[in-house]
Amino acid sequence: MRTIFRATADFLKGVRQDLERPHAFAAERVGFISVRAANAGEDLLLLAHGYHPVDDSDYVNDQSVGAMMGQEAIRKALNIALLQPVGIIHVHMHGHRGVPGFSRIDLSEQGYFVPDFFKVRDAMPHGAMVLSQDRAAGRIWLNPAAVSDIHEFNIVGWRYSRFSGLPEALGLVRGKA
Repeated sequence: MRTIFRATADFLKGVRQDLERPHAFAAERVGFISVRAANAGEDLLLLAHGYHPVDDSDYVNDQSVGAMMGQEAIRKALNIALLQPVGIIHVHMHGHRGVPGFSRIDLSEQGYFVPDFFKVRDAMPHGAMVLSQDRAAGRIWLNPAAVSDIHEFNIVGWRYSRFSGLPEALGLVRGKA
């Protein structure tokens, strides 16, 4: 099964604009994308539903990482999944062009907090995504123990864009440019 993420160009433009805003002490911004899920033949289709930025007051001043969310940010995102029939995708941005990649700390931290979303909405997939100026990469959990890559990104706008979020598909090795 392949996972496909679909959003409008305007939706992603708004997410990128928010993530590019400066913060008082965090080096980068983070947020959450709520998604609806549908079976598309043998594929899983994730449809962007809403964007939820992390409030300025919900960042923790930790200079060892680009951005550290506090417990309140996670609680608010869990509440979205509890009250709406949506999956939650944590999102942040790297300010370059081309396929982005997750850092080791990104991968480690995702493993801690993404599975918690299944405690409030176990029938929906949850995940993490990193955007660049023109591409994206992501990981999706179908249950707390099963994680895989988001294989394709469909961007619908005045022109339709479709690209792989997998560095291997572009001849890149994960972790190297």
